[in-house]
Amino acid sequence: MPDQLQPLSAGAELLALDRQHVWHPYGPMPGRQEPLVIASASGVRLRLADPSGQGQGHDELVDGMSSWWSAIHGYNHPVLNEAATAQLGRMSHVMFGGLTHEPAVRLAARLVEITPPGLEHVFLCDSGSVSVEVAVKMCLQYWRSLGRTGKTRLLTWRGGYHGDTWQPMAVCDPEGGMHELWQGHLPRQVFADAPPGGFDTPVDPAYAEHLRSLIAAHADELAAVIVEPVVQGAGGMRFHSPGYLRVLRDLCDEYGVLLILDEIATGFGRTGALFAADHAGITPEVMCLGKSLTGGYLTLAATLCTERVADGISQGEVPVLAHGPTFMGNPLATAVALASIDLLLGQDWPTEVKRIEAGLREGLAGAVQLPGVRDVRVLGAIGVVQLDHDVDMAAATRAAVREGVWLRPFRDLIYTMPPFVTGDDDVARICRAVVAAAQEG
Repeated sequence: MPDQLQPLSAGAELLALDRQHVWHPYGPMPGRQEPLVIASASGVRLRLADPSGQGQGHDELVDGMSSWWSAIHGYNHPVLNEAATAQLGRMSHVMFGGLTHEPAVRLAARLVEITPPGLEHVFLCDSGSVSVEVAVKMCLQYWRSLGRTGKTRLLTWRGGYHGDTWQPMAVCDPEGGMHELWQGHLPRQVFADAPPGGFDTPVDPAYAEHLRSLIAAHADELAAVIVEPVVQGAGGMRFHSPGYLRVLRDLCDEYGVLLILDEIATGFGRTGALFAADHAGITPEVMCLGKSLTGGYLTLAATLCTERVADGISQGEVPVLAHGPTFMGNPLATAVALASIDLLLGQDWPTEVKRIEAGLREGLAGAVQLPGVRDVRVLGAIGVVQLDHDVDMAAATRAAVREGVWLRPFRDLIYTMPPFVTGDDDVARICRAVVAAAQEG
């Protein structure tokens, strides 16, 4: 460890500096809740820097969040460590404008190979939110290139979340969501009602007709429909039938609208299929990937599109996609992403996800009887307890930590998305922590 970090190892000074200078996500400045200081991580465990002061008797916590759904292989994995170390020995970065390199090329080819058929082109981005920005830009420019300059709006359904930058905020739920503050400033989009809940619930003909009527009424101004397939993530952790994706695919084809699927949270096996679109057997014109793409090691995302979209843009008055992040195609990130994908597909990941799903169903089943619990739902490696009130985050977090687990509740939800390498005993411990958090939160 570098000498300049040594004085902070005790934790107190580090926390004081953190409070003074560091703005944490979705929090005020200075923060009102003291964060836990993590010294290291391995497998599914986060080791606390100062367990006596923060761990409530635990020197490490089982991570029930996969670091915001990204660390599907857990931490400090030897295969991913080796991929990062080997790439560091060659080059950590080189600009992508006018240059290329093997990790980025092979990653793009691998993504084309494993995603739904027809997605042929890959734009590498810095983050999930940026991948949505790029997806929207692709669709707007596609129609502009074809002379359809009036097709500038997006349709989505309520309850969604697509990121915190400008265009993604515009297609997040405009009421009750974290971006309500910006209504009146954001582009004005078209919102359908939230899809009926339940992965195994048959398609509601009335809701399908609702989607049809909106798309038909706005077809001349719609560039694209954008949704999170099967699971709506940070907007409410709601599950819906894959049948609605087939409805959207058919309607987009019928009315001449592009379809964007935001698979940032659902991609790479989280729902039990490699991609949530696979549950419906459809291909969108554009797909956004992120989070688990590098196994939680480095920030990287990707926007994939069909040949139709790429060719349409190339035929326009401006025949290029005018977007180029400084760290686009970063060699270190793309090398680790390629290793992460190979690691995932080189094992029986569907069985592991089903095993976790079974453990979550068993461990969370009793929570439905708790006072204040509205719903309990599980899909793949996702377990959700929804309350009938907003969570007391401080109390819920303390309850989870007492059980030796890290959770991050929000709004009225206490949920878990554990790494795929989480063993049965740790899945059971996570469930106990979710139940404890629901009781106290």
